[in-house]
Parts: sequence; structure tokens; C-alpha cells
Amino acid sequence: MNRRLSRILFFAFIVAAACSYLVYRIAGRQMSGSARPQTVRVMVATRDLPLGTVIHDGDVSFGEWAGTPPKGVLVTKESVVGRGVVSTLYQGEPVFDSRLAPVGSGGGLAATIPAGMRACAVKVDEVVGVAGFVLPGMRVDVLVSGTMPGANSSEGPKVKTVLQNIEVLSAGTNIQKDNEGKPVQVPVVNLLVTPQQAEVLSLASNQTRIQLVLRNPLDTDKTKTPGIGMASLFSDGAPPPKPKPVAVRRPSAPAVVAVPPRVFLVEILNGSKRSEEKFSAAQHQ
Repeated sequence: MNRRLSRILFFAFIVAAACSYLVYRIAGRQMSGSARPQTVRVMVATRDLPLGTVIHDGDVSFGEWAGTPPKGVLVTKESVVGRGVVSTLYQGEPVFDSRLAPVGSGGGLAATIPAGMRACAVKVDEVVGVAGFVLPGMRVDVLVSGTMPGANSSEGPKVKTVLQNIEVLSAGTNIQKDNEGKPVQVPVVNLLVTPQQAEVLSLASNQTRIQLVLRNPLDTDKTKTPGIGMASLFSDGAPPPKPKPVAVRRPSAPAVVAVPPRVFLVEILNGSKRSEEKFSAAQHQ
């Protein structure tokens, strides 16, 4: 009886162990299947692609994206090759449609200009260009200094902020930093402006002196400034004194001299009588 009971218990143990192993395998497969997310092939950059670069076949390749790909990511080479880069792409980064120029627009600086905007070149020197620290993507204000037409010569030159919060497209002929990531001192800065602002810059560059002022890119508020003249600069903030009127002396009228009337003496003979009469010229007028 004990032997029979031992066999039954041993057989039950074997069956329980087999069932446990099967349950473990099935549960493990389900857990591994649910833990492994679905991947999607997307286009990624194989090297750093600077702003203005035209993408070639070897510049991009397929990469695996776990889960649902983000909106705007490109998944075919045909949608990437031949388009210009409008925002720097780094190696291994997915390629988004918003980071590339429209199809057929090519590369270079022109591809980075949005529709309805213009790139206006401004000549600067080391001081005017904020010591060479004007880089693509920065925001600047444009100041002009000069003498206003028709102004009083005593007022001197005046400085006025004509444009605010203007984006810098490029600096010089190279729109990138140097190999060490430092800014390069350049003679020309291209600003992204509207057609009306381009007219203002063109006139200012020909008639006045232009200076760029760096601003925080997060500061987008525009401030109305009255400008400042040379006379106000030396008045400790007080308004410049108004010029005193100059008295103009008019020539005095010539003095009128009274001229005595002319007197005529007439001798009258009446027979043996003789008499004289006096007449003035005023009596005959």
C-alpha cells in the first residue's frame, strides 16, 4: 500500500512539474512578445549636415525607430535626397521634413529664406558686428546714426533704433562657426527681413552708419524709443535747451526833415502907388 501511494505521489509530482514548465514557457513568450515594441524604419543622418547642405545618397541611411514615429519624420530616401538643409542635422538624428528646404529649391542660403521674407546684407566691421559675435540664428536690433535732413546744425548727429528682433541668417561668406565652434569676425551679415524692412536697411546703409545690437532670443518684446541726439547726450538726461531767438535789427527809417515852403515876393504898381505882396508855394497847391 505504501509503495502504491509513493508511485502515485511521484507521478503527480512529474505531472505538476511538466505543467509548471509549460506554463512558464507560454507566459515567458507572451511577456517577451509584449515587451518588444514594434519598430519602424526611418531616415537618419550618417554625418553632421550643416545648414545649406544639399543631401546626397550617402548622407542618410535607414534607422530603427521604436514605437510610433513622430509626425513629420521621413521614411524614404526619395523624399530626402536632393533637398537642402535649413536647420543643422547631426549624425544619427532622424530627418524631419521641417528641417529640409522644399523640393526643388536646392541648397545654400537661398533655401533657408521662408516665403515672403528676404535676406538683406549689411556691411559691418569688428565693432559694428559686436566684435564678430553675430552668429546664424541670433537676434539683433539695428541702430542707425547720422544727421537728420533739415535739422539744426547745432543739434549734431542722432541715433535711432529702426528695426528690432531681426534674425541673423549668416555671417560672412561662411554660414557656420569655425572648427573650434568659435564665432568668426566677418565683414558682412545677412539679416532675415520683410520687403519693407529691406528697403529701410538699404536706405540706412547708404545714408547712415549701421550698428547691430545683440538681444536675448527669448526676449521678443519691441520697445518704442525716441532716439537720442548729440545735444541730449551731454545734458545729463535733461531735454536739450531750445535755441534762443536771434534778434534781427531792421534798418531804421531815414529821418524826415521839414522843408520850409518857398516864399515869393510880388511887387504891385497901381499908378503912383507901389506895394509888395508875399506868397508861399503851399498856398498855390
